[in-house]
Amino acid sequence: MADQVQFARMNGLGNKILVVDMRGRKDRVTPAAAIALNADPATEFDQIMAIHDPKAAGTDAWIDIINSDGSMAQACGNGTRCVVQALAAETGKKAFLFHTVAGLLEAKEHDDGTISVDMGTPRFGWKEIPLAEEFHDTSRIELQIGPIDDPVLHSPSVASMGNPHAIFWVENDVWSYELDRFGPLLENHPIFPERANISIARVRSREEMDLRTWERGAGLTLACGSAACAAAVSGARTGRTKRTVTVNVPGGPLTIEWRESDDHVIMTGPAEWEWSGRLDPATGAFERDDATNSQNGARAL
Repeated sequence: MADQVQFARMNGLGNKILVVDMRGRKDRVTPAAAIALNADPATEFDQIMAIHDPKAAGTDAWIDIINSDGSMAQACGNGTRCVVQALAAETGKKAFLFHTVAGLLEAKEHDDGTISVDMGTPRFGWKEIPLAEEFHDTSRIELQIGPIDDPVLHSPSVASMGNPHAIFWVENDVWSYELDRFGPLLENHPIFPERANISIARVRSREEMDLRTWERGAGLTLACGSAACAAAVSGARTGRTKRTVTVNVPGGPLTIEWRESDDHVIMTGPAEWEWSGRLDPATGAFERDDATNSQNGARAL
């Protein structure tokens, strides 16, 4: 196939990521290509991380983040870890500064292979999230699913990690809620003019919580890094947890630290390379690299 670019199928705690190398090109991965790739079981994904040439001095790359429905996302912490692993293997570097529509992202790979991403500062103002109407206290807003006198979910904390999040606090196992049914309704609720990521969180202790997320534009996911960050800061903000907490998502644990020194949220977790190939960024047509090459552990784009 002509006009192809290199890509890698990766995952961050099961969050399915396609890292696409668009460096040296002026075009972008089209929404049609994203939809086509997501329709194929081999390349089905939660986010595409398209690496472009840097737009600002001192940065390593510009990254477009694309949801499985072809829409653009502002943040993806799990995807950023995948980008770091791929570029670290290619360049030998350990620390990176990326530019996205949400701003600058610092990230680094540790000696044990885990990767930390500085997700920036959380925002709690109703206009910043954004919400469609004013709430003075966004640690608990009026929103519920179910009967008025006995709601199934109610009073979520809301926050922005560069993208909007609503976290519903529950006492029961997070798997006991029909998030696949409630998620689409809440994502598209009129209170969220830009839609929202919807999470259910159960606090286990001051240092640990369980989390499931319906991701805006992607649906149910094994891991949503920005949701884990939003839940962690909301837990600390409401006195449920400390400022460093383990967030157990379906794909595994993430460590989230909300630093007091500068208000930044640091997410640490793994990334995993699965296989590589080449694709057409206009149509999504793809082919896999030689299986032997992938099995031998090729990691650089």
